Amino acid sequence: MTHTTIEQTLSNGWPKRFRVMLMASDVTRIWEAGTRLILSFLTLTILLGLAGGVVKTFLDLRLLLSVNVEVALRQVLVDTLTLLAVVEVLKTTLAYCSDGRVRVTFIIDTVLVVMLTEVISQWFTGGLWHQFTILGGILLTLGLLRIAAIRYSPAPPTPPQQANQLGLSFP
Repeated sequence: MTHTTIEQTLSNGWPKRFRVMLMASDVTRIWEAGTRLILSFLTLTILLGLAGGVVKTFLDLRLLLSVNVEVALRQVLVDTLTLLAVVEVLKTTLAYCSDGRVRVTFIIDTVLVVMLTEVISQWFTGGLWHQFTILGGILLTLGLLRIAAIRYSPAPPTPPQQANQLGLSFP
């Protein structure tokens, strides 16, 4: 009699636990598939924006023939730095796709490139010194944050040959 009671207890409780576990697993799979789909669209959007930015930068070279060389090169330089910021955003997105987490150093790199673009834009437009001071303070803070993020990273250190998993660096 006690043997039947144990079998009944196991048979009654086991399917319910299995269904709860299965539902939680299904929700996780749906979440992961949805996230991958959305990130794929985001990656495609970033790549299209990057291609459009390259075309715009190339077309801005015609400014060399119509306006002052300094103005034309300033525009090309700012466009190029903006494209580098987009590349950093792409690296962050791809790192999230491969690792399942956002790397703080990639985000800081993105912000550093954007801030450097701002500094150069302010420099060319003759910005005020207090603006340079504020931007310099932000750049210094971000540089220190990047050093701290690398030094105290929770991720295990990677060997130099595996450091670039994304294949986005150039020799």
